[in-house]
Amino acid sequence: MNHPFTFRILPGQLLLAGCISLGFTSFASAEEQFSAEEIELHNGLRLAPVVVTGTRIEQNSFDLPMSIDSVEGETVREGQLQVNLSESAARVPGVVVNNRNNPAQDLAIQIRGFGSRSAFGVRGVRLYADGIPMTMPDGQGQTGTFNLDTAKRVEYLRGPFSALYGNSSGGVVQIFTEDGPDDPTLSGGITFGSYDTRRGSITFGGDNDGFNYIVNTSTYRSDGYRDQSETRRDTVHGKFSFNLGEATKLTVVATALDQPDNEDPQGLNAQQLKDDRRQANPNSLKFDTRVTRSHEQIGATLEHMLTENDTLRFMTYYGQRDNEQFQSISVNGQRNDLSGGGVATIDRDFGGIDLRWAHKGLLADMPYNFTIGTNYDRMKDDRKGYENFVANAALGSVPFGTDCGSIVGGQAVTCGVKGNLRRNETNKVNNFDQYMQAAIDLTPRWNLSAGVRHSKVKFENDDKFLLDSGYQNANPDDSGKVTFRETTPVIGAIFKATDTLNLYANAGQSFETPTFVEMAYTSTGGFNLDLKPAKSDQYEVGAKWMVGNSTLINGSFFFIDTKDEIVVLQQSGGRTVYQNVKDSERKGFELSIDSQLAHGFNAYLAYTYLDAEFTSEFEACRPFSTGQVLCDPASAVSALNSGAEIIGSGADIPGTYKHTLFGELSWRHQPSGFSTAIEVRGNSKTNVAFKPEYGKASGYAIASWRGGFNQKKGDWKFSEFVRVENLFDKEYVGSVRVGDLNGNYYEPAPTTNWLFGLNASYQF
Repeated sequence: MNHPFTFRILPGQLLLAGCISLGFTSFASAEEQFSAEEIELHNGLRLAPVVVTGTRIEQNSFDLPMSIDSVEGETVREGQLQVNLSESAARVPGVVVNNRNNPAQDLAIQIRGFGSRSAFGVRGVRLYADGIPMTMPDGQGQTGTFNLDTAKRVEYLRGPFSALYGNSSGGVVQIFTEDGPDDPTLSGGITFGSYDTRRGSITFGGDNDGFNYIVNTSTYRSDGYRDQSETRRDTVHGKFSFNLGEATKLTVVATALDQPDNEDPQGLNAQQLKDDRRQANPNSLKFDTRVTRSHEQIGATLEHMLTENDTLRFMTYYGQRDNEQFQSISVNGQRNDLSGGGVATIDRDFGGIDLRWAHKGLLADMPYNFTIGTNYDRMKDDRKGYENFVANAALGSVPFGTDCGSIVGGQAVTCGVKGNLRRNETNKVNNFDQYMQAAIDLTPRWNLSAGVRHSKVKFENDDKFLLDSGYQNANPDDSGKVTFRETTPVIGAIFKATDTLNLYANAGQSFETPTFVEMAYTSTGGFNLDLKPAKSDQYEVGAKWMVGNSTLINGSFFFIDTKDEIVVLQQSGGRTVYQNVKDSERKGFELSIDSQLAHGFNAYLAYTYLDAEFTSEFEACRPFSTGQVLCDPASAVSALNSGAEIIGSGADIPGTYKHTLFGELSWRHQPSGFSTAIEVRGNSKTNVAFKPEYGKASGYAIASWRGGFNQKKGDWKFSEFVRVENLFDKEYVGSVRVGDLNGNYYEPAPTTNWLFGLNASYQF
């Protein structure tokens, strides 16, 4: 592993970047740098961008009765590594996407507190790429296939209107791929950084007589900030559009991801964090925790204009995903017949279709539009579990007290390798939904929007592995099936008080089924048919104000009342059992200010206040004390059993932040092509478990700087950038593993680190 970057070598890196930038600048005079259109793109303030996610029809976000923000592709890429959505998501109020600095785990996304419970990946928030679902029908999603090199924009929808996307829609995040340029263009870039980070990408796109295309391939490597953090990620992404006639367009989007043997440093407990924040959890080294995953997906969208006012859209997609994860469950824990082992494998295929009709017209001189549609999505997982060790003993006959390296049958037990089969089941889930969304201008100043969605989500588990080795807790049949049905309405209105001030309000209902992982077990064995979907009533009021022609201010208040919040009840024998909590609340305030100042300066601020708490008491496991390895609420506290306790009403929902802040001051000197910015990002403290005495991640604020040059010479364009993250070397926890009963809650973030990138493109 590389040594940490220090300020002693920083001036040399900056000097090198400056020399290269000045050299490239000499290729073009100030007059040749950029066209007028490009100057407007780089220097203009993007007030009230056009968005699609809010209504499924392109509309100006300023005129929509909802909280929706768009981060443009240029912002996503400028001075960034372009690997994780967390690099730019802090700009959006109400949204938290923490970089876990753990290559084996996908990013977790929170929107107004939804998604905070997720131990891995995204739950409670729906993900889309170019209109294609990246969230599975059970509500679990991943952002690893989001291609930031070709992103036109990323939209973030919060509040009641998210419910029109169905299950697990506490919010919606959607990425859109840009079209290929008018002329064939080849571009590429390389980026280097701390911890032996390096990334390369190549993009080729163009437009030829009704055929538009853009293809990107990238490769990323890093040793990581912590031990046991080495990562590799290779991706290919393409979008191809065909004009099949004046009224018909076909768009095909394909994505592939390969991540072999990405190491997992796991979380640290409080003492380990204090002793050495860069260390991996000792158990991750013992069991060589790591993940290998691959993902291939293709989708096609056919749009046909029936008339000037009517459009039909048909979308279909199919994909495959393989995942193999080596976990650090003790050898003793894996001996238990209830255990699913320490190596989890998933072989998944998934797909779906969506058909919708969009219409616009006049009703008694009042403009209106509506969209009616239906969709079907399915997922099938062949899920297996294996022991994460190999011993010279028959299944179930490994002696109690055995650990890695122990001698069994005359041979040492080897950990970190796939052993005996301990789990074998097929998970199936599908949803069949119908939805309608409409809007009408009642008067020039009043607009009313409404929608409704009916969802049917069916789960089925076929357990093919039943075990009774005769030594402890026979593995029961966990087969079962259940179907959930929900109807979620939403309504909103916007009042255009003036040409530059809009006031709005909305209300609606949403729901979130448990994922397959959360439904897998009960305390006594079998599919958890008692676990219910969480249902939320959401309310929001807000304002959108354009101040002059250079400042946009958005503000909103929200209140969310949730019934049957899904939380952990029990962990025992490698099985996690979930339960419902009767009541919880989320309420808060969001504010963003985007202002173009004089002399090339731009200022941006995003702030969120969120109060998320349980409003009824419930029972939950105590974290393990020394020597304890299970939590069984039905048994007394013992040397092995931590037992359960009552969590009182008013407890904070762990993993949520009461205050989040992002601020940026940028400056662009157009004649020279130079730009620079200072960013400030901060989160308040957060509890890591249901009670604050079990630990918290302290609040923090960090500052970062970026600077770069852009040049143009004929058909060539060049750009260079330097980024320094965490300027003042702050030690902080970037992400938490909520409710880890072993106390390994903390995932530390890097101290001061740097990036240096070079990019070039040629237009044929």
